[in-house]
Amino acid sequence: MINIIISIFLFSLALLIGHAGSLDGPSIFGYPGLMLIATVGFLIHWLVFIPSYLFKTEKYYDITGTIAYLVMTALAVFSAGELNLRSQVVAVLIAVWALRLGLFLFVRVFQIGEDKRFHEVKKSFLRFLVWFSMSALWVFLTTANALTLILNNHPLIYDGYFLIGLMIWLIGFAFEVTADEQKRRFRNNTNNKGQFIRTGLWSISRHPNYFGEILIWVGMAIISFPVLSGWQYATLISPLFVILLLTKVSGINLLEASSDKKWGNIRSYQQYKQRTSVLVPFIK
Repeated sequence: MINIIISIFLFSLALLIGHAGSLDGPSIFGYPGLMLIATVGFLIHWLVFIPSYLFKTEKYYDITGTIAYLVMTALAVFSAGELNLRSQVVAVLIAVWALRLGLFLFVRVFQIGEDKRFHEVKKSFLRFLVWFSMSALWVFLTTANALTLILNNHPLIYDGYFLIGLMIWLIGFAFEVTADEQKRRFRNNTNNKGQFIRTGLWSISRHPNYFGEILIWVGMAIISFPVLSGWQYATLISPLFVILLLTKVSGINLLEASSDKKWGNIRSYQQYKQRTSVLVPFIK
């Protein structure tokens, strides 16, 4: 019963933010624009959830998010019509990020064989549904302000918010891509089997990919800020949601617990934890 309530709550939260973002904004097919886009995102996740549960597989979990990102962005672009430059840039940034990360995770799960987070979850219909619903909320909330920007399609082009936000986004993207690639190469080296990575960006942060992810959505929020109005500012929950989820729900906390279980009794790992920031480089 609790899992049903959680899934309903997650969808309701998306609709609430979607409603706020739709105020003073355009409609799509006669429906509040951002609310409709949020609903489409959840429907995509729920549709993929059905065969995923039937076949007890999590392999299509991450790529579902990518599909949702692309479809939702395309829907916003379609609704906006001829895009101004600011909206064009934001749409491209979303597509590039979603494709890169989605394909990276999709390939990785097939190489590894199983995402251990889902070992028990995928056996339960309602618990697995909650995970897909959480992914749908993640996809929507991370892009809510960006999608609102595209829907508003404001003629504002270059300004301080745009340039600073874009710079932060690019730094975050570079951090995430580099960290993922460094870890991929580390894992593919058979000499590192059973070891933990502590080189490259991983020498200055224990989770540099998450640090990059946070910067990406902080940058996007800054880009979006000057073209929002009224209740649309509620969509700026995006970076706060990302930080909460990555640090407290399904990111750092789980990985830290797993790492402690594997290497907690190894002195080199204990030293690595003492010397290296959890998230923000150089800041413990």
